[in-house]
Amino acid sequence: MNKTYMFYTLYLNRLLISHLKFLQNWRVTLRLRTASGFRKFHLISKLGRVEKSVEAHCGAVLAGRWNYEGTALVTVGEDGQVKIWSKSGMLRSTLAQQGTPVYSVAWGPDSGKVLYTSGKQLIIKPLQPNAKVLQWKAHDGLILKTDWNSVNDLILSAGEDCKYKVWDSYGRLLYSSQPHEYPITSVAWAVDGELFAVGSFHTLRLCDKTGWSYALEKPNTGSIFNIAWSIDGTQLAGACGNGHVIFAHVVEQRWEWKNFEITLIKRRTMEVHNVINDAVDLLEFRDRVIKASLNYGHLVVSTSLQCYVFSTKNWNTPLIFDLKEGTVSLILQAERHFLLVDGGGLYLYSYEGRLISSPKFPGMRTDILNAQTVSLSNDTLAVKDKADEKVIYIFEALSGKPLGDGKPLSHKTEIVEIALDQKGLTSERKIAFIDKNRDLHITSVKRFGKEQKIVKIGTMVQTLAWNDTSNILCGIQDTRFTVWYYPNTVYVDKDLLPKTLYEKDASEFSKNPQIVHFVGNQITIRRADGSLIHLNISPYPAILHEYVSSSKWEDAVRLCRFVKATATDEDQTMWACLAAMAVANKDMATAEIAYASIGEIDKVQYINSIKDLPSKESRMAHILLFSGNTQEAETLLLQTGLIYQAIQVNINLYNWDRALELAVKHKTHVDTVLAYRQKFLEDFGKKETNKRFLQYAEGLEVDWNKIKAKIEMEITKERERAAASPTVRASVTVQQ
Repeated sequence: MNKTYMFYTLYLNRLLISHLKFLQNWRVTLRLRTASGFRKFHLISKLGRVEKSVEAHCGAVLAGRWNYEGTALVTVGEDGQVKIWSKSGMLRSTLAQQGTPVYSVAWGPDSGKVLYTSGKQLIIKPLQPNAKVLQWKAHDGLILKTDWNSVNDLILSAGEDCKYKVWDSYGRLLYSSQPHEYPITSVAWAVDGELFAVGSFHTLRLCDKTGWSYALEKPNTGSIFNIAWSIDGTQLAGACGNGHVIFAHVVEQRWEWKNFEITLIKRRTMEVHNVINDAVDLLEFRDRVIKASLNYGHLVVSTSLQCYVFSTKNWNTPLIFDLKEGTVSLILQAERHFLLVDGGGLYLYSYEGRLISSPKFPGMRTDILNAQTVSLSNDTLAVKDKADEKVIYIFEALSGKPLGDGKPLSHKTEIVEIALDQKGLTSERKIAFIDKNRDLHITSVKRFGKEQKIVKIGTMVQTLAWNDTSNILCGIQDTRFTVWYYPNTVYVDKDLLPKTLYEKDASEFSKNPQIVHFVGNQITIRRADGSLIHLNISPYPAILHEYVSSSKWEDAVRLCRFVKATATDEDQTMWACLAAMAVANKDMATAEIAYASIGEIDKVQYINSIKDLPSKESRMAHILLFSGNTQEAETLLLQTGLIYQAIQVNINLYNWDRALELAVKHKTHVDTVLAYRQKFLEDFGKKETNKRFLQYAEGLEVDWNKIKAKIEMEITKERERAAASPTVRASVTVQQ
């Protein structure tokens, strides 16, 4: 942040890690230059000159924070007041006034709310005058410190009850520590929101965002009253009760992928361990390591000035290129390329170091993006909008331009986490996302002018991940670990979806587990206490995906029969997945075999009836009907001139108004629609009340013999047309 002024209270920014190493203690003396106690705050230039002193409170100024844009300052004091100031030190407003001192304050992520302490209470107050105030009891003792992260939207609090706690922005408790020996005097988030630091008497602790502890150090410093992170998140400083400033650097981060384990053993040195042959390599860097990512056979490392790209096949010759901004906040990898996020924007690079694209969207703020709000695949990039959290921007990876018709994906509820699938064609790319209600939805990313079909496939989902080699999705919903072997089933045969799932009791994962990786057949889950659990799922669904993507339908059927022959419990799951895959790819012969194997006799009969249809267009339309795509089926029939068939589809679905509308518009089979409508009402003992049907039925006598003759004529015409032009194809885009 390039600010003209700094606030006098020690305050920097934030970080990520596994262990803290203390380098040195510097003796400093901080003195407030004020003639009237500690009532003032001072605005200081970057050169260290006091530009302005402002008498802010009737009593000591206990805390102050700049907002994230650097345009406003909030201060709190012993007089119980919360005040908002301009960048130049002019009072804008007194946000709150109470009878007890306010010890700590923090801005909300959008700078539209302020969080402050009030005894044992935490209070979130919006800047708008009449907006609702949120208040809750957070500790059993006086609250001394609080912090609110702009990336993960989580709140930290620390108090004299010797505990630190993690909250969401609605005041719901996510984690509460065990009581420490002494009061917790400081807490501070890292910039990326993945970690936070906790300070107490002779104590400095590094914690994951979910609350569990990475490391504990016992420096001889007295109480640590304030903690500030560097902007690149690699080091922190602490203001200590003995008059020292303590500095700490992050080391011993670890990255794992398949048979490789990489550890940051020093600030500029990584150790690569191949667990198969026990080989060890050391990677030396010119500058300190800031971020790294290991996936898809490549290690991407960003230092303060450069980016290094290593292949897991050769650790000796990395590709190196200079960075534009220097401070990379996020690295995401796909099979063909990777994404760097820094203060200047989004940059997509190939593994050869070539800049591919740099997507942009209105109001883009890269400082608040993380792995839950950005997702990358081989051809697509998705970014959740922070200004409107119901919106996802979707870009073509190669060009950086918006995908499809250029409009972002919109949902009715705020979105929490997004993830793109990794395999398959661009036209079939799917995105899964969790909304604020913890419902899991899936939808296609490619759209052309029509409303997007978003389907819910899970409830109370806490975390999710796509497989790296096939489009298999896993997640933890409520008390169950669930694997969706073929999520696209919801677009093909929604009733079949439960049969394509694998479910396991998730109680062993404890509260709030997170999925770390889904590589091959292995899923890595981190429990709330920080321990890792590795789960293995069946390899057969991934093999089935591979066969289907290569159109090896006979091999796919043989695989399902083999699984059945081995007397496993998953043979029904495999057949259900194959049935859905076959329908999605219009292979009805394989679909018939698969549906018969799971006892779906009614669907087998319908597939047989599709085979008897005279034209390819009719068969295609009924396959769409089978998948529930009524509108697409009708559009296909109308575009290929099969008007009667389109009318009959609506009659069969009891869409009477639409059937009559088509008959009147095309001036054919009005009597057919009226006849079927009359028979429908007679079967249920009802009388016609629809004015439109009464209008067209006036003076019309239903002659079933005549109607049957017309229907036979239509079928004959369709057969003759199919025989005369067997290669006629429909030019309609069908969404699955």
